[in-house]
Amino acid sequence: MRAKITYAVTAAVLVVYFVLVGSRGVLLIQHGTLLTVTFGVAVLILPVIGVWFLWQNTRFVRRANRLAAELEAEGGLPVDELKRTPSGRIDRDSADEVFSRRKAETEDTPDDWRCWFRLAVAYHDARDTPRARKAMQRAIALHEGRALSA
Repeated sequence: MRAKITYAVTAAVLVVYFVLVGSRGVLLIQHGTLLTVTFGVAVLILPVIGVWFLWQNTRFVRRANRLAAELEAEGGLPVDELKRTPSGRIDRDSADEVFSRRKAETEDTPDDWRCWFRLAVAYHDARDTPRARKAMQRAIALHEGRALSA
């Protein structure tokens, strides 16, 4: 729940920022000189990119959460079997061991979104965020019936 609140607050702050930047862009365009119009258009591009990025991330998180809820209802969420350091951080060797099993499971059944979801969690635990995201995108695509080229 805390993560959802943090995400919502961050998104709200970003939206306020986008509105402020966008209003400055409009003011520059309204000034009417070639230089201010050029800068105004350039400034307006930033909030457009930001809104697109925020929208894409929100869609990704919502889809991943739907998969997690479905997997939880089936009793298929990965069990946290990782060893932790005294400070609470995940032990790297433990994460690598679980990752190896998840990767083998996914290689055995590459069309099962559940395996890709668990592999994404294993990548995340192994601190490989880019691959975790790609594995989760693959799980989402398989769940939604689309095939991605690997």
